[in-house]
Amino acid sequence: MAKASLGQQELEVLGLISDREPVSVREVAEAFAQSHGLARTTILTVMDRLRAKGYLSRKKSGGLFMYKTCQKKSQVLRHQVKDFVEKNLGGYVSPFLAYLSDEKVKLDEDELAELKRLIARYENDEQKEAGQ
Repeated sequence: MAKASLGQQELEVLGLISDREPVSVREVAEAFAQSHGLARTTILTVMDRLRAKGYLSRKKSGGLFMYKTCQKKSQVLRHQVKDFVEKNLGGYVSPFLAYLSDEKVKLDEDELAELKRLIARYENDEQKEAGQ
């Protein structure tokens, strides 16, 4: 089942939770109060939306609800990229790749190696399909 798309604020909250999990609403609210000036009630609302969308789970521990992500951060980001490509680029990835090239986006060695690995895997899959 495809997960619902996320807004920027939801992505930021989910990222923080992923980095610190398990975490309470208070801990998340304190972090966002400092960096974004958001109230605890706002953070609670965002976290409730993330639970409703299936991105977070919670478990009561010592009188507090502790929140954890339901997916790895990489899976969430992959879904977000897929959603962006399908909705905003009509399913075409070449505009995204052109952006990387035209804007001189700095890729570190690990990112570049990962892109090369993905292209090689794509080409390998294409060759297998052509041979069948």
